This record gives sequence, C-alpha cells and structure tokens, in this order.
Amino acid sequence: MNTPFEKYLLKRREEKEILLMTHLVLGYPSWTTCFQVIESMVKAGVDLIELQIPFSEPMADGPVILRANQKALNKGVTVEACLEFARNVAEQFEIPFLVMSYANIPFKFGFQRFAQTLLESRLQGAIIPDLPPEEGQEYLTAMKHFGRTAVLFFSPTSSDDRMKTIAALGEGFIYCLSRRGVTGDETQFSFDLAAYLARCRRATTLPLALGFGVKDKKDVNFLKGKADIAVIGSQMIRLVENLGSGAVENFIRGLR
Repeated sequence: MNTPFEKYLLKRREEKEILLMTHLVLGYPSWTTCFQVIESMVKAGVDLIELQIPFSEPMADGPVILRANQKALNKGVTVEACLEFARNVAEQFEIPFLVMSYANIPFKFGFQRFAQTLLESRLQGAIIPDLPPEEGQEYLTAMKHFGRTAVLFFSPTSSDDRMKTIAALGEGFIYCLSRRGVTGDETQFSFDLAAYLARCRRATTLPLALGFGVKDKKDVNFLKGKADIAVIGSQMIRLVENLGSGAVENFIRGLR
C-alpha cells in the first residue's frame, strides 16, 4: 500500500513529465537566504526539497557542497537549529521536505528521537547516503515506526539482485546515483545512463530520482521518460553563490 508521501509523488507525476527536487545546505550562506531560496523554489513549482544538515565529512559531496557544509559549520550551525528551521518551513509551505545528512547525525541524535522529530516537524523522511540497509536496521526500524521515509539508493555498480533487495525495503522513491564519485562532477547524459535507468526501472515500482550532475534544462529533458524526479543540488548552490537568491525562481522555471 502506498504511503501518503508516495501517493503525493504519484499524483504529482501524473500531472508532470518529470518532478524536480532541489537541494540546499541549511544555514548557508545564511538562514535568511535559505528561507528566501526555499520561498523562490516553491513559487517556481519544485515538487519537493532536500534540506542538508551540515556535516564535517560529507563523503558523497563534491567541492561545492563540501565548501557550503564547512562554511555553515564554521558559522556555528547546529543539528538542533537545522531541525527547527526545517520544522518552520515544513509548516509554512505545502510541498514535502526531506532531511539529508550522514549517518553520524541521526546516530548521535538517537535514531528513535530523530525519526520522532521528523514526524513532529512534518518532515517526510531522510536521505542518508552512507548508511546501507545492512548497517542501518535500527534506523530503518525507527523510521518505519514513526511513518517516515528512509530513502534508499541504487548506483551503477549495484547488481540486479542488489537492486531487488534494496527495492524490497524502499519507500517513497529510490535515489539513483548517476555515477560513482561525488556530487557536482560532470555526468555524461548518454546511452549508458539511459541503460542504467532502465535497469533501475525494472527493479522497482517506486519513483526513480536521479541525482549527481543534473544542472540544466538539457539534462532534465534527457531524464524525461527515464526517471521521475530530477535532483538539482550543486548547481543550485553555485547559482545562489554567483547570482544570489533572486536568480532562483527564473532558473527553476527554465528547467521545465
């Protein structure tokens, strides 16, 4: 049976060729700018937003997001402040928000407390790239208990059997890494990527999100019919750094 979050995604997907999930690092470059960026994202029609809690060793992230993490931490951004900010925006805007971070954050916060806080804050779930199912049973159990989505991952190196194992545990959507490596690097939107996404599609009935390297309308167009959600991360941070929060709305509208 589909969760309310999955029903939202499926309904939204019926209305659009592809959904957009945007990403920002909480507290960077400032809390005020974060709010302005989210406001612009929602106004421009993004379908869901990934809120990253800064971490000192964001192993899946490239230099753009790594630098944003470091600058946010240097300014004293805390997990508690991030969750409070996330609660506020989830209450003010109608689209779903998910938290993204690394396993040490929910582990130190306490898996039960973390999942309960997401529920109380109207946050749909979490994206934790360094916590595979085999090592995350306590986390997965806590998230399921509180009705929160623990987003799981496929990668190009995942075998078909591995994909089926992950799919059996998955909820919400499956995050498909476009390649090995870190966020922000160049991704070849090519036959190989299309073949990989076709393999992902055969492994699950859940919506597929494609992240790592999506940066413009051409990339989003390539993904139509192959994935359900395009994830724009590093490019959003570059945009705000170079042009400010005022450039966000037109950029997102241009992706469609």
